[in-house]
Amino acid sequence: MVYRRTDTSMEVVDVPADAPAHCPGTASDTAGKATPCSGCPNQKICASGAAKTGPDPDIETIRSRLCGVAHKIVILSGKGGVGKSTLTANLAYALCRSDSQVSVVDTDICGPSMPRILGVQGETVHQSGSGWSPVYVDDKLNTMSISFLLPAEDDAIIFRGPRKNGMIKQFLRDVDWGEIDYMLVDTPPGTSDEHLSIVQYLGAVGCDGVVIVTTPQEVSLLDVRKEVTFCRRVGLPIIGVVENMTEFVCPNCRGVSEVFAGTTGGAVGMCESMGVPFLGSVPLDPRLGEASDFGSNLFDSNSGNHETPVTTAIYSITEKIKAFCNNK
Repeated sequence: MVYRRTDTSMEVVDVPADAPAHCPGTASDTAGKATPCSGCPNQKICASGAAKTGPDPDIETIRSRLCGVAHKIVILSGKGGVGKSTLTANLAYALCRSDSQVSVVDTDICGPSMPRILGVQGETVHQSGSGWSPVYVDDKLNTMSISFLLPAEDDAIIFRGPRKNGMIKQFLRDVDWGEIDYMLVDTPPGTSDEHLSIVQYLGAVGCDGVVIVTTPQEVSLLDVRKEVTFCRRVGLPIIGVVENMTEFVCPNCRGVSEVFAGTTGGAVGMCESMGVPFLGSVPLDPRLGEASDFGSNLFDSNSGNHETPVTTAIYSITEKIKAFCNNK
């Protein structure tokens, strides 16, 4: 049988791909016996109990690995290209400025960008008796990405769902994370295999919540609404929504222009209608893009850019995230 996954709570239920609607799942006590099972090609094997799958034994290993991580935060976006990875990296930099130890887990398996944004592309992962060692950006910040495991930076990762899920499990199970204040999990866009794996593993060991990133346009907000629905369905707390690229700030005259018009009220309007917190807006600044391309840190006091509208906005968002985590 081929399985898909259906999430109605924090539990991830295995359902055969050819199962009828309202299938109770192969692990249910009523598998093969419930009314919807009548006529299902899998009814006999489900009724015998042969299709049942027990709890993942690696969950306890992951729990042990992450026991030193105080707060786990997942960064999501419904739409690609909204600056989620860039925001994740800069939230990490801002947290480090408050003397926090931070780890960034890059779970965008087919499009890993965190090593370049953090300035550690080309580094390799070292293994010891305690597991894989994350790559250190500095003494307060480290990261793990599939990019570190590739023979060449331009190699394509051509994985089906199970292999992507297995790699995410390895990042959580096999890396020696140590004592960390904040773990930020950067994800690919959407609500697919990678997200279900993160829900399964982090949901079982404790996830503080998610930060959802969008831009002001309705074409982005359409998918963000789906992301909000996903989080509610699987029981992930929503820390709040960040609107990225809200305005353009000229680096010379500091003039402000609206580049991406929020024709339906932007993220603020969406948050009000869906009842989720709005964490703040981040302006569009070319210096932030340049910093990501060159792997530099805008929050470094030596950068000359550590007191700009962008860094001020991210500092404000970071304080709200910290307050959420500390008040749980």
